[in-house]
Amino acid sequence: MQAIRVLTKRALDEQPTADFAFDSFGMVADETGLTWDMANDMIGGFALDATRWQPATEADMMRYCYHVAGSVGIMMAVVMGVSKDDGETLDRACDLGLAFQIANIARDIVEDADAGRCYLPKSWLDEMGWEAGEHALPENRFRLASLMPRLIALMEKHEEASKLGAKKLRFRQRWAVLAAANIYGAIGRKVLNRGQLAWDRRTRVSGLEKSWHVTSAFFEALWNRPAQPREPILWSRHDFRPVAGW
Repeated sequence: MQAIRVLTKRALDEQPTADFAFDSFGMVADETGLTWDMANDMIGGFALDATRWQPATEADMMRYCYHVAGSVGIMMAVVMGVSKDDGETLDRACDLGLAFQIANIARDIVEDADAGRCYLPKSWLDEMGWEAGEHALPENRFRLASLMPRLIALMEKHEEASKLGAKKLRFRQRWAVLAAANIYGAIGRKVLNRGQLAWDRRTRVSGLEKSWHVTSAFFEALWNRPAQPREPILWSRHDFRPVAGW
């Protein structure tokens, strides 16, 4: 982790790192205005995974999603030309990353458990009477599926909010973002609809389905009138910044 931080800092300071990926990141950062705080927030996600950390609460889970994906959404928005002063659009870019990561968590619950990881909040497992790891056992899959409406509803809230930010992007950028949102949203909804069978095999979106989502995103991008989220937006990216002990 220290090496990643040092190399990232050198790249941002336009110093050579002897690593193509970091040097390239430094060039992109220089061209677009990415900052150390943005990069360090993403590195915080690596740090959590390195310690095999598990969220205790839903807020912890969302903070993890911010570090590993919401922070990436913010950087992508800046690369696309969104001003660092446009807090509203950056918040919505963060929402897109949050929605993506929640879909990943839902899809990979059993796979993560096999690797000794759990990203569901401990408070949710406590409600079911499980220790980490027990939630993924075959005999518990039916009850595990009962948590998915809660998780996917959270994903959809952030998915809807993200489309408000996409409205401000140029057409090709907006189309790409909406297509990605539709595809990841479909993964989450497939997990929900498959119930206890969701983890018998990896949930995927087929090539034909992806084509449909890309096509529908094209017309959605042309129309460019996203619906207001059905629920209030409760988070901004500032709610996820590192706190003591993270």
